[in-house]
Amino acid sequence: MSKNIAIAPGVFDILPNDPQELWRSSYLWNFVENEIRRIATEYGYQEIRTPIFERTEVFHRGVGETSDIVSKEMYTFIDKGERSMTLRPEGTAAVMRAFIENQLHQQSSLTKIFYICPMFRYERSQAGRYRQHHQFGAEAIGNGSPEQDAELIDLLFTLYNRLGLTNLNVNINSIGDTESRISFRKALQDYLHNHFNDLSEDSKKRFETNPLRILDSKDPKDKMIAAGAPSILEYLNTESKDHFETLKNQLTALNIPFEVNIQLVRGLDYYNRTVFEITSGELGAQNSVAGGGRYDGLLKTLGGPDLPASGFGCGLERLIQTMIKQQAPLPAPPSPLLYFIPLGEAAKNSCFILVHHLRQEGIHVEMDLSGRKLGKVMQHANQLKAKFVSVVGENELASGIIELKDMASGKTLKISTSEAAKFLLIEQKSPKFMELWKEMSEPFTDPALAEFFVQKINASIASSRSASNALHDAIESIKEIVK
Repeated sequence: MSKNIAIAPGVFDILPNDPQELWRSSYLWNFVENEIRRIATEYGYQEIRTPIFERTEVFHRGVGETSDIVSKEMYTFIDKGERSMTLRPEGTAAVMRAFIENQLHQQSSLTKIFYICPMFRYERSQAGRYRQHHQFGAEAIGNGSPEQDAELIDLLFTLYNRLGLTNLNVNINSIGDTESRISFRKALQDYLHNHFNDLSEDSKKRFETNPLRILDSKDPKDKMIAAGAPSILEYLNTESKDHFETLKNQLTALNIPFEVNIQLVRGLDYYNRTVFEITSGELGAQNSVAGGGRYDGLLKTLGGPDLPASGFGCGLERLIQTMIKQQAPLPAPPSPLLYFIPLGEAAKNSCFILVHHLRQEGIHVEMDLSGRKLGKVMQHANQLKAKFVSVVGENELASGIIELKDMASGKTLKISTSEAAKFLLIEQKSPKFMELWKEMSEPFTDPALAEFFVQKINASIASSRSASNALHDAIESIKEIVK
C-alpha cells in the first residue's frame, strides 16, 4: 500500500477555517493583512514584492557572515546554471538589492516601502518558530533622523492597537555608530575575557567575530554574564547620544510606553544606533512579535548610494497567535448573505443566472448545486452561517417573487427578484452606514469643522444641480434635433 504524503517538517497549512488551530484560518490572515496594508498606506508606505529567492551573496553581504541566519539557517541551493541561490531568510537585504538595482533613490529623496511575504530559515521546530514564516516589514530609506525611527515604532504600535492587542513591551536601545561601537567592543571583550570559560560554545565563537551578539544570547549562563557587562550607552559619542535622547522624547510625546534595554542588540550584523523590539507576555520564550532598528551603512555595503535607512520586521504567526491568546476582537468567518435552494432543473437554471447577477453587484451569494434533500441542504446553509435562505420552486418562478428566511430570527419576507439586489445591498451596507450616520449625527463643537461640513454639503448640492442642468440641456438639444 502506498504511503500517504505529508507536509514537510517545520511548516504548516493556512486553511479556510481551522477550528483546531484558529490562528491558521485564512480569513484571520486576510483580516490582519488588510489592516496592515491600510495602516502602512496611511503612514505613506508603498508595497514592494521581491522574489522568494536571491543570489546567495545578497544575504552574505547584506545580513552578515557572522549572523546565525547566514552561518546556520539559510536554505541554499545550486541552480542549473551553477549559481548559488538562497530562499529569502529575511526581507531587508532583498529590498535593498531591489532599491539599488531599480535606482529608486532617483525617484524620491525618501523612499518608504513595506512588504508582506514568506521567509525561509532552517530552524529547530518549536512553538512560534517555523521554517517558513510570514513577515510584515517596512523600510524608510533616505532619512537619518530619530523621528523616522519613532515613526516606524509608532506605525507598529498603531497596528497593534487597532488589532486590539494589549500587554506589549517596547524595548529600545542604541548601539551607536561605528566609532562608538569600536570603543564599546574593546570594553566588552575585556569584561568577557574574565568569563570566557563559562560562555556557551556559540558565544565563545562570537567573542572575536561579533562580541555584541553575546549580549543577545538566550543561553542562561550567557544571560547571567551579560547582566554584569558594561553598558553601551556609556560609550556613545555626542551625536549618537543626541539621536537616542530625541527618539525617547518623541516616543514619550506619542504616549508610547517603552523601556531602555541595554542588552538589546538585535540578531543581524547591519544595525547601528537605534534598535528596538516589541514583546508579548503571552508567547512564552519566543515572545518577540516585532523588531527593527537603523542600518545606515547597509546600502553602501551592497554597492548602492550611501543613504541612511531604518525599518522593522513583524512576524505574522506570532501576531495572530497573540491576538487569539489575548482574546482580541476577531472577525467572523465570511458567510453568504443569501443561500438559494432551487427545487428542480428550471429553478436551478433561473437561480444560477440570478446568483451571477447578484455577485456582479458585489453581494456574497451561494446556491445549492447538489440536488440533495431539503433538510440536508438547509443544514449546509446553516453551517455556512448564511443570513438568509430562499427556497425557489415553480410558484416563485411563475410569480417572480422569492421568500427570504432570516436564519437567526426565523422571520420571512417576500421580495421580487428584480429588487433582490437593491434589498441585499442595503442589508449588506447598513452596518457601515449606521456607523457613518452615528459619526455625522454627533454635534460639532468646533466652528471651523462645522463650517467645513456645510461647505462639503453645499458643494455636493451644487454638483448635483450642475448634473441636472446638463441633463436638461441635453434633452432640449435632442428636442431641437427631432424638430
